Amino acid sequence: MPRLTTISLRRLLLPLIRPYRLSYRTFDEFEPYLVEVADDSGRTGFADGHISPGSSAETRDGGWAFMRKHIPQMLGREPAVAKAELLAHFEESKVATTALACALEVLESHPLLCVDTDTTLPLLTPVNATDLDAIPAEIADWLAQGFRTFKVKVGKDIDADLARVRVIQKAVGTRATLRLDANRAYDREQGMSFAAALDPAQIELFEQPCDSDDWDANAAVAAASTVPLMLDEPICTLDDIDRAAGIENVRFCKLKLKRFGSLDRLRDGLMRVRERGMEPVLGDGLGSDVQSWLEGCVARSTIRNAGEFNGFLKPKDRLLDPHLTFADGSLKMPAGYRPKLDRAAVERFTTARLDFHFEGGRVKEISYAA
Repeated sequence: MPRLTTISLRRLLLPLIRPYRLSYRTFDEFEPYLVEVADDSGRTGFADGHISPGSSAETRDGGWAFMRKHIPQMLGREPAVAKAELLAHFEESKVATTALACALEVLESHPLLCVDTDTTLPLLTPVNATDLDAIPAEIADWLAQGFRTFKVKVGKDIDADLARVRVIQKAVGTRATLRLDANRAYDREQGMSFAAALDPAQIELFEQPCDSDDWDANAAVAAASTVPLMLDEPICTLDDIDRAAGIENVRFCKLKLKRFGSLDRLRDGLMRVRERGMEPVLGDGLGSDVQSWLEGCVARSTIRNAGEFNGFLKPKDRLLDPHLTFADGSLKMPAGYRPKLDRAAVERFTTARLDFHFEGGRVKEISYAA
């Protein structure tokens, strides 16, 4: 059986077209880890993962250290064995584990990556304008590009958030739906006050009002809300999905590949959401085009609403060759789509690199200057 011989690890820096504002941080660039793997039969694979400071307890330095620790243990092993051993350490660094495991799944040509028919996956887009007078023009532009689902970030000031939502609702009319996202910024009372005051017109859901670990606060907001709630950050396992299903008015769960460990686990999680009577939502708006491709492949058979794997639209440049295609508000993949890495782009955006080689029963680590 083929065994892993080489694993390359890089830090990348991808400048964004415009700042991406969340309640806890504004991003001017994405800084994913890129992993490339090869075995002694000539097969190769790649994946990446973006640790978002403030989104969880994970840190970028911690993820880098995790990979430096576990990559030598993977080399010389069969890919399936290396993947199983790696997933046993998932809780140590979810994002780093997922990047490594998915690179192995790409190497092994996982069936979910087979795009056997032309595929169109509708996407949502964020509403960026904070000046109320600028909102109608932005909405008109997004509608002209084909978007029919908008993400509205809230969580800073209840009255200002409600006023902005009302302006967006008026600008949208019946032409699109809204997903409101607090990114855990409200406390219990704030979340309840905001959710109870919402006019539900065209609002699909309200996402993650309170802290990830405060299930009681999120349940209280769900009980007070005029619209369904969606949980996001705390959803990392099948048990988390089961717990969410027991909360009245939590009707959606959002899953992200980087929190589930592998393509297989992500698919199983999405199916579990539906089995428990909720609707799954998929996607990471902080992912590169590599992550968007992987999530899009899983989305083909698992979701029936607008995908949130729109991160590939935010950086100024792309990593895949051929590029992911965007048209009419959707990610489009032609039958047979199977990208490679754009080597020139990868080199251009690399800020640190480590190569690990398995030779003569030993692992050799090579560091390259940025």
